[in-house]
Amino acid sequence: MFATEHTGALLRFGFKFGRGGAHAARTMMLAELQHLLEALPEDAQRADYRAAVVDTNVLDKPTLKARKLTFEHLCDLYALDPNVCLFRVLRRLWHGDAPSQPVLALSMALARDALLRISAPLVLDARPGVHLSRDQMAERFAAWGEDRFSAASVEAVAQRVNGTWTQAGYLQGHVHKVRAAPVVTPVNVAFALFLGYLDGRLARRLFTSDWVRLLDLPEERLIELTQAAAQRGLLVFRRTGTVIEVRFPDYLTEQEQEWLSEQA
Repeated sequence: MFATEHTGALLRFGFKFGRGGAHAARTMMLAELQHLLEALPEDAQRADYRAAVVDTNVLDKPTLKARKLTFEHLCDLYALDPNVCLFRVLRRLWHGDAPSQPVLALSMALARDALLRISAPLVLDARPGVHLSRDQMAERFAAWGEDRFSAASVEAVAQRVNGTWTQAGYLQGHVHKVRAAPVVTPVNVAFALFLGYLDGRLARRLFTSDWVRLLDLPEERLIELTQAAAQRGLLVFRRTGTVIEVRFPDYLTEQEQEWLSEQA
């Protein structure tokens, strides 16, 4: 999943590729992200986020080392820099409605963490109510790692990844994880469509990207939520028969628009 022909181009927008990721050490840290973005204004710069986490200890970490590591992991997952397109758009959408935040954070983390992306098919292919064990997740990482990781490392990554899917609402339960249906809002649909747009999709193809598949909704419901997003000014949406147009006014800087044009 989330394969692309535009890896090099997407790096400029804030996507990350490779074989590692923040889930080698942490979950997607939803509570920390929510607290941090609540504490700082939308126009905060990366230095402001660092000062809040490391100097002011807004996330209430017990040691200076823990504060620095927390900041590093949050940057790894979310960039925390308005000069990075993905984070700037995430920040713009973040306070649209609180229920959207878990899936927003998950979408951003998937764009920047290869370890989390590996887990996606296992979760998304499961029907609601189906039990997903940590062993199943560990087996997926063990197969992917080709014996490069110890059994303990594989187990720890599987536990953290399951924790992220639980925070996002796709899994429920403490010990025994069961597939659940996440809360998806117009904000989530807007962000998912935008991620597909950055990957070169247009019109109806926007609705078939893996980013939209992540939302786990039928096409009719996706269209309804896209219309709702348009009514809220989150995007421009026009539909005439089978012809669909989706645009994202003011999402990109001039430089980013040039990058997208070059990619096309």
